[in-house]
Amino acid sequence: MASRKRSTATAPVAEGGVNPKAPCPCGSGRRYKHCHGSGYAPPVTRPFEGLPGEADWVALRELVPAATATLRSAGGRELTLASVLPGGAPGLVRASGQILVGAQLATSSDDVSRDLGTAIAAALEAPAGAPVDPGPIGGAGSAGPRLQEVLDLTAPLEVTVHDTFDFWLEGTDPSPQARAGLTQANEAILPTVRLEGLEAAYWVRPGNERAHLRWVRAEKEEQLLDALARLSAAEQILLGEGTRYAGAFRAHGLVVPVWDLPADVPAADWVGPATEFQARLEKALAETAPLTADERRARAGLLSRQITLR
Repeated sequence: MASRKRSTATAPVAEGGVNPKAPCPCGSGRRYKHCHGSGYAPPVTRPFEGLPGEADWVALRELVPAATATLRSAGGRELTLASVLPGGAPGLVRASGQILVGAQLATSSDDVSRDLGTAIAAALEAPAGAPVDPGPIGGAGSAGPRLQEVLDLTAPLEVTVHDTFDFWLEGTDPSPQARAGLTQANEAILPTVRLEGLEAAYWVRPGNERAHLRWVRAEKEEQLLDALARLSAAEQILLGEGTRYAGAFRAHGLVVPVWDLPADVPAADWVGPATEFQARLEKALAETAPLTADERRARAGLLSRQITLR
């Protein structure tokens, strides 16, 4: 019986010169045939990249219960970005014509920027007093523009944190049911303060025992971790007496370090210690020398402190 010769043929090269079994050129780590070669678009890991105040966009999306910020569309119209709207609605247009859009949506696709951009585009077209219907958001993704396409990228993002959701009903004549819903939502708000003069640094007190500082950082992850490791090894990572570096989590492509703080110290008292930490961090970020053995051990310890936001 004649022996069969083992085939050594390689997979055919797809249009554009990419082998279907080769790593996708997009850098996702997946094979081309399972990534862009299949028409699949990987999740956008930094949906707010390129927007003014990227770190605060992440905070409003993930951390802050009640806050607003003024946006300006590429066409010059003013909008109000809210951390969340009633029922997780994507947007609403008041009878006065004021447009509100929510950062925290009930459903999301693999590109949050496109979801929110789609909602803003629909709100800009909606008549006064009408509900905003951006069409399907989530699942296979939104079909509209991204935030980077619909917003004026020269307008700064200035966040105002609120103690209540009363801004939901401003300028309206709410029904008893709406008032009851507002009361229920207000009761669930955790006390939250944005530390003055520091980008995306938020104090929150979830209970009577501890408070936290959650600080969304816009630096590249590896660079930030190296800097934090240098500070940890030098015993300069804490914010003062009674504080503890709890760890960090990732949100929309950015790292969010978290510190445990004494609950009985007011938020305003942490502006000074946090500002001093910012100066230490900037100095550490500027370091270019390889990490020392102690700093490498500190870095490994920091990586083990990955926390889950609750």
